[in-house]
Amino acid sequence: MLGESSSPSRSLLAAQAAALGVAILAAQGVPTLAASETTIRPFEVHLPDAALVDLRRRIAATRWPDKETVADQSQVAQLVSLQELVGYWGNSYDWRKAEAKLNDLPQFKTSIDNVDIHFIHVRSRHNSAARNWFLAFFDSPHRRSLQ
Repeated sequence: MLGESSSPSRSLLAAQAAALGVAILAAQGVPTLAASETTIRPFEVHLPDAALVDLRRRIAATRWPDKETVADQSQVAQLVSLQELVGYWGNSYDWRKAEAKLNDLPQFKTSIDNVDIHFIHVRSRHNSAARNWFLAFFDSPHRRSLQ
């Protein structure tokens, strides 16, 4: 949720980034579907140990840009904030705990137009609740056109 300053909170940013990281790792090594495979089937995240080791190695090898030239956030995220967040992912974040939390939810996969779609289906406890769809995807012209 955005605060009054229109900047995401640190915990929200970390949660979104972690979810994206888990999703990326979960996709590694998963075979693609046949073009006609459109059934909805159960799915669980199983992150290979080798993928986590490789992720930590790549995080440790990050080549950082020079520090920003201004003291505010007008040039996007501050370098020190990103270094702290990425350092947390590489050294402290419990990827197995995140994997277990995801696997506690009813997850599924299907294929739409030959693209694997992973989704979580959770019904509200409230009968009158509006249905919500939350989609996560990488930065693309499609996402920018929806803004």
